Amino acid sequence: MNRGEYVVRRSASAAATVAAAVTINFVLFRAAPGDASTQYQMCRTCSAEFRDYLRAELGLDRPLMEQFARYVTALFRGDLGYSFQTRRAVWDELAGPLANTLPMVGVGLALGLGLGLLIGVVAAWRRGTVADWGPLSASMFLSVLPIQWIGLMLLLLFSGTLPTGGVADPYLRFTDPSWWEVLADRLEHMALPSLAIGLAWCGSWALITRSALLGALGEDYVRTARAKGLSSWRIVRRYALPNSMLPITTLIFLTFGYIVAGSLLVETVFSYPGIGLVLYQAVQNRDYAVLQGGFLLLTVSIVLANLLADLLYLRLDPRIRT
Repeated sequence: MNRGEYVVRRSASAAATVAAAVTINFVLFRAAPGDASTQYQMCRTCSAEFRDYLRAELGLDRPLMEQFARYVTALFRGDLGYSFQTRRAVWDELAGPLANTLPMVGVGLALGLGLGLLIGVVAAWRRGTVADWGPLSASMFLSVLPIQWIGLMLLLLFSGTLPTGGVADPYLRFTDPSWWEVLADRLEHMALPSLAIGLAWCGSWALITRSALLGALGEDYVRTARAKGLSSWRIVRRYALPNSMLPITTLIFLTFGYIVAGSLLVETVFSYPGIGLVLYQAVQNRDYAVLQGGFLLLTVSIVLANLLADLLYLRLDPRIRT
């Protein structure tokens, strides 16, 4: 398979996945009981006529196929619709929370990746010793725990030391802060959510790094390097680790997509105003438009992460370039 054919096939597969996700995204929320008017059933002053009017205004009384056609047509225009609750554009509802989520997820990804690579490299380098099974066992134990449980434990350990809610100090703006003070405040507020994400995922990265490195350390070129008298650390750093990056890179990109999607539980625990918290509130309010827009963004992030990992194979795997 040549390079152009590989790119076309992977891109077509990603586009088909997004198209399927759009359809499932539309059907899934409408298959659930209730709609945006359901929350008003317990309201004594909200008549049945009011609920019928609300459903008609939101287009929920129309046939499903007509709703789906309108939804797909709007997507082609880049329009995710309007929130059933606030009547604001879904893009406006999600833009701010997404801007809060991405830096937090990025810091968590960096923490988990750095810790996972360090543990994996040391474990492979010192195979069979305490430096191998000790940190690796601890990181794997954390990876099997629910991420919300890790968040709750961090809340108990660091409450009173680090901020446990929100994205910024609401009183900081009254002190005319410098950009450094604003940055430090944001980092403090995202420290615990990012740490929860990093601890939850570092075990997977450590395990795949160790496995890939052990495979590379058994290759002929490593034995040749040892025969030349090169140190073990130099062999790992210059020869084994670069040749182990294919599975590690794949896992990194795949995990990034799922971390963005999995931030919902972390943001709920820490009351962090990101896209996860917005989707949690949208579920409670039966706000289909926000749910569809949010889950579509999360799906696209996972698909794009997979596509980027596939395209990186062109760089990392010479067999594809032939």
